[in-house]
Amino acid sequence: MSDMFELTGKVVVVTGSGRGLGKAIALGVGTAGASVVVCSRTLSEAQATSDEIAAAGSPSLAVQVDTGDRASCESLIAATVDHFGKLDVMVNNAGIDIIEPAEDVTEDAWDQVLNINLKGYFNCSQLAARQMITQGTGGSIVNNSSIAGRVGIAGLSAYAAAKGGVDQLTKVQAVEWAPKGIRVNAFAPGYFENVMSGATEEHRRPEKRSQVLAFTPMGRRGLPDELVGPVVFFASDASSYVTGAVLYVDGGYTAQ
Repeated sequence: MSDMFELTGKVVVVTGSGRGLGKAIALGVGTAGASVVVCSRTLSEAQATSDEIAAAGSPSLAVQVDTGDRASCESLIAATVDHFGKLDVMVNNAGIDIIEPAEDVTEDAWDQVLNINLKGYFNCSQLAARQMITQGTGGSIVNNSSIAGRVGIAGLSAYAAAKGGVDQLTKVQAVEWAPKGIRVNAFAPGYFENVMSGATEEHRRPEKRSQVLAFTPMGRRGLPDELVGPVVFFASDASSYVTGAVLYVDGGYTAQ
C-alpha cells in the first residue's frame, strides 16, 4: 500500500515554496522521494529550502520565479527540464492576499492578486501540461485553492474571486487533459498557522482569532505539515483515478 504514495523518480515543481505552506509541501514531497524544484520570487528563500531538501537526501534545485510573469514561468519549466530532464508534477502554491472592504479595493490591488493567484496558476499549469504532453508521460497538476473559493469571507473579494477561478480552472483542465494522461486536482485549505503575505495584521486581531476557532469544528488552525498528505496523494499513484477534485483541508469549516 505504501508504494502507492511513493514519489521516487518523479520531478515535482512547487511554486511559492521558499517559506510557509509551500516550504512544508516541498520538504514533504522530497521526503516522499521526489526530486524537487523549489521556486520563489526571493531566490535566497528558495535556495534555503532547496538546501534543506538536499541535506535530507533528495535532489533539489532552486529557481527564482514570478508566476504572474509569463516569461518567468517559461524559464522555470526550461530550468526544470534542463536540470532533471523532465517534469512530472506541478504544484501551484504561490499566492498573496489583500484584506480590505470591497468598496476600498483598488484596481492595482485587484490586478496584483488575480495576476499571481489565478493567472500565475494558468501560466504554470499550461506550460507544465505542454511539457508533459511533449514527454508523452502524462502527469499531475495540483492547485492550492482555499475555502474562500466556496464560502464568503469578509474582506477577501479579490482573493476569493481568484480562488473560485482556481476551482473552475482545475475542473476545466481536468476534463480537457484527462485524455492526455494529465490529472488536475486542488486542495483547499482553511485557516492554517502560517499566514500568507498581506494577511498578517488581520490575523493578529483577537476577534479574528476567536472567529477562526468558533467556525472550525476541530477548534484549531491547521499545521503546515498537514497539507503534505493531500499533496502527496494527488501527486502519486494513490490518486490515479482522481481528477477534477477539490479537497477541503479545513478542520471541518466547510462541512457546516
